[in-house]
Amino acid sequence: MGSSRNAEIPAPGDICQADERRSGTPEPHVIQDPVDDVELVKVYQWLKAQPVEDLLRTAADDAVKYVLDGPRTWRFDLTDSSVDSDERSSVGTKLQYHVISQLGLKKEPPLDTSILGVAVEIKGTTRTTWMIPREGQCAVTLMIRIDARAHTFEAWLMRTHRAWLTGGKGNRDLKRSPIAEARRRYALLVVAESALPPEPLHRLRRDELSVILGSGGLRGRLVSLFEALPEVVIPRGSIAIVGAGLSDPMKRAREAKVELRKRGLIVLVGTWTDERELARMLGFDISGEAWVAVPAESFAFHDLEIPPPR
Repeated sequence: MGSSRNAEIPAPGDICQADERRSGTPEPHVIQDPVDDVELVKVYQWLKAQPVEDLLRTAADDAVKYVLDGPRTWRFDLTDSSVDSDERSSVGTKLQYHVISQLGLKKEPPLDTSILGVAVEIKGTTRTTWMIPREGQCAVTLMIRIDARAHTFEAWLMRTHRAWLTGGKGNRDLKRSPIAEARRRYALLVVAESALPPEPLHRLRRDELSVILGSGGLRGRLVSLFEALPEVVIPRGSIAIVGAGLSDPMKRAREAKVELRKRGLIVLVGTWTDERELARMLGFDISGEAWVAVPAESFAFHDLEIPPPR
């Protein structure tokens, strides 16, 4: 049905006709209210029974980092001018695979995956809307949006009826977007807008970045990183970005710990159980082999012993 953005949105009880596709033209069908759509509700309840916010957050973060490829390119921000529009668009494609992996599902036809026997389309975007292919029309669709500027994501589940998609011919691939009002009325919220995992390199000033990502030796640049961000958890991946292009940046990071200790900063590393526990008592989560530089006086304040050098 050729609904425009300004036309009245077809409602439950109206007839929907999907576009023709290679397999032929689907039969017209009656639009159901989402609460009466058994398949939609089944998938929604399954998703909400999972730690879905954490799983989709990890999937979105992994997809962004895959495209940025920071350990080879020094990039950590999807909005950076060095990231072209094709790369930003590819985040949605990569996201599909990361979502399937995080949810413990399999890639399988006729769409992207299936949940409890229901075929599910997965669409991701870094823009304001999603592009639905012809085969995804009228299907149960998990729609995830990443806002690179706000460093957030959100997720919706919607039966993407052709009647609730934009009209005209679609884009060159004959894909169509959900009409905004239809999404507001008929999509089920899976995850409200939530923060992506923090990237501490975003906290650096331009002059600090010019040194930390500059041409100096890596050990010195890592010393500058931890001095600029004391008591900030630094993921291992952020250290790899600073050491982009080098074969063993973690070796230089270990060497930087020695210099930092001389300057009164004790670096705790999540690789070690005792240091993870010390970090926890000091209020930091360094699981996943993250690092944090803590002023030596903080240990005395909390009546904790400074760990020996490693």
